[in-house]
Amino acid sequence: MTLSAGNRIGLAGAAVVGVAFGMARYAYGLTLPDIREDLGLSELVLGLVASATFAGYLAGLLLAGPLAARHGSRAPTTVGGACGVLGSVIVTVAQSPGLLAVGVVLAGSAGGWVWAPYSDIVTRAVSLRQQPRALAIITTGTSGGLLLLGGLAVFAALGSWRLVWAGIALAAVAAAIVNLRLVPRTSPVPRPDARRGTSSLAAALRVPGAYSVVYFAVIVIYFTYAADALDRGSLPAAAVPALYAAIGLTGMVGVATGTLAQRMGSARVAALCLGTVGAALALLGLASDSLTATMVSACIFGVGYMTGSAVLAVWTAELVPDRAGAAFTACLVVGALTSVAAPALAGVVIPGLGLGALLVLTAAVSLLSGAALMLHGSPRRATVGDTGP
Repeated sequence: MTLSAGNRIGLAGAAVVGVAFGMARYAYGLTLPDIREDLGLSELVLGLVASATFAGYLAGLLLAGPLAARHGSRAPTTVGGACGVLGSVIVTVAQSPGLLAVGVVLAGSAGGWVWAPYSDIVTRAVSLRQQPRALAIITTGTSGGLLLLGGLAVFAALGSWRLVWAGIALAAVAAAIVNLRLVPRTSPVPRPDARRGTSSLAAALRVPGAYSVVYFAVIVIYFTYAADALDRGSLPAAAVPALYAAIGLTGMVGVATGTLAQRMGSARVAALCLGTVGAALALLGLASDSLTATMVSACIFGVGYMTGSAVLAVWTAELVPDRAGAAFTACLVVGALTSVAAPALAGVVIPGLGLGALLVLTAAVSLLSGAALMLHGSPRRATVGDTGP
C-alpha cells in the first residue's frame, strides 16, 4: 500500500518531533529527582539547567530559518536529529553540572530545529485538504514520544536515570533515518525582507503570540516539576513513568485538532486547552500525594498539552498561509523566551513559596488566561500585509 505525501510526511514528522519534544526536551524533568541525588545539585542550579534546555531550543528555532533558506526545509530536521543524538549521549555520560548542561542544551535544541520547518514542508508538499491533518499528526507525535519515555522510565527505575537518555539517543537515530527516507528534499526558498514583513506578521499573530506566552510557560512548569512533585510525596516509584505514559496516551486525541479547529475556531480550542492545563496543574499542586488525583491530572494534561500545541500549528497556518513556517516560528520563539524564564524563576521562588503553591499559582494563570481568550473569541482570518484596523 502506497502512502500519500501527507501521510508519509506526517509519519516521519511525528517520529522526529516525538523524539525531540516527547523525549529529549522533557526527559530532564523526568530524571530531575535522580539527577539531584546523583550529582548533588541545588534547586537553583537545577532550575538554571532546565532554563538552559529551552535556551538551546530557542537557538534551534532562530537558526533553523537561515539554514532552510540555504539548503531547504529538510536540512534543519536533519541537524535537529543529530543534536538529539549527541546531546542525549553527553547527558548519559555526564559526571558534572557543566557537562550535564552542555548535553541538555544540545538535546533541548533538537525541538527548535525540527518543528517549524515541517510547517513549510507540509504547505509545499501536501495538498491543501490534507494539510491540517498532516500538521496535527506531526505535532501529536509528541504523545508517542512520551509513551516511549514512560517505558524507558520503568527500565531506569531498575537501573539508572542514565538509561533514559541512552534510550533517547537510540530513538533519535531511528527517527533521523525515517525522516531521511520519507521526507522529500525541498528547494531553498529565499527569505523575504524582514523589515518589510515583520510588522504585518506581528499584527496577524497578536492573539496566537499572547497564547504562546502563557501556554509554553505553564507547560514547562508542569513537565519540569511533575516528577519532582510525585517524588516528594508518598507514591510508589512506578507513579512517575505511569504519569508520563498517561500524558502520552491521552495526548493522542491531538490528531483530531485540525477537525476540531475547523468546527469551533482555533482561538476557542486554544482557550479550552489553557483551561484544561490549568486544571491539571491545580490537581498536581493540591493532591500530588494521591495516585488517583495525579493520574487524572496526567490524563487531562495530555489532552490540553497535545491539542494546545497542535492548534498553534493549525492556527498560524490558517492566519498566514503564505508564510506558515515563519508564522509558526514567530510564535514558538515567543513561547521559547517564556520557557527559558519560567524554570529559572521557579527555582528561585520554590525554596520560599513551596512547590505545591507554585503549581497552584501557575494553574491560576493558565485558567484566567484561558477565560480571557474565550471571551475574546475567534479573531478574523488575517494575512501578511493586512495590518488590521
